[in-house]
Amino acid sequence: MPVRHLLAAAVAAVLLAGLALAAPAAAHALVQPEPVGSYTLTAGRAWSMVGGVLGLAGAVVGGLALARSTGRIGNGDGRRGAIVALVAGAAGVVVGGLVVAAAEGGPGTGYGIVGGYISLVVGLVATALGGLVLARSRRSSASSGRGA
Repeated sequence: MPVRHLLAAAVAAVLLAGLALAAPAAAHALVQPEPVGSYTLTAGRAWSMVGGVLGLAGAVVGGLALARSTGRIGNGDGRRGAIVALVAGAAGVVVGGLVVAAAEGGPGTGYGIVGGYISLVVGLVATALGGLVLARSRRSSASSGRGA
């Protein structure tokens, strides 16, 4: 067999292998998802908004319960508000954590990762406020002899 035929067979094998390897890469490039617009409401963004609203509601209720426990507004110790703040804050943290864990891309990809981090932080603030109010209400009820 002449060297020319061996060389031609080798070139053909290299081209065929290159073609075989290039086909999946080309197919992957064709199947890439379309870029998401800035104002497109995706599922990740919607869930991060839900988590943020839950955390924000918990923070507002926790702040009002804290003001009530210090005697600035209303009467009572603010225990119900503290419990609502704890539950809403914990729900915001869970939803935000799930959004962050499920995100496959960074900011601007439509997965809601920025909103997920925001709902994590706001939910933690709401949980801290609720815990503070509960601690104050327990301390005040123990010192006044009203509760267990």
